[in-house]
Amino acid sequence: MPIYEYVSEDPDEPGRSCRICKGGFELRRPIDRAPLEVCPLCKNPVKKVISRVNTPRVAKPFSPVDAKKAGFTVLQKRDEGVFEKL
Repeated sequence: MPIYEYVSEDPDEPGRSCRICKGGFELRRPIDRAPLEVCPLCKNPVKKVISRVNTPRVAKPFSPVDAKKAGFTVLQKRDEGVFEKL
């Protein structure tokens, strides 16, 4: 089930939203169910927020020393088609 984020439609208006929907909340819901229209706690209107996408971080390449410590074999190109093990 995906996780959806919701926030109050008027978070800055006093007395309009509770502490839950004012700061935003997450809710696990089936895809086929309609989006939430009111806060489950205070029944004030909420809107669905587009979340940031979780993408994997690109790690920097290993240095030859780090690669060896991790158990990889490090090769260096010497000539055309000739590699030497470091």
